[in-house]
Amino acid sequence: MTSKMKCTWLFVCLLTLAGCQAVAPWEREVLAKDEMSWTSDPLGQTLEQQVHFSKEAASGGLGSAGGGCGCN
Repeated sequence: MTSKMKCTWLFVCLLTLAGCQAVAPWEREVLAKDEMSWTSDPLGQTLEQQVHFSKEAASGGLGSAGGGCGCN
């Protein structure tokens, strides 16, 4: 294994380990804020999922379970 490969492997390992961190219960409050969500418009995403589930006649994988009839 060359020196360059070793450095690359070490860099990848360090990047992977940087994401592994325990979060204390009192720190979870900050992570649960609306600003930390993946979407900027949660209501719009909910409505979009409702339409998708209604047209696909299926649900799941994106949140709570429900029927495919569009009544969830």
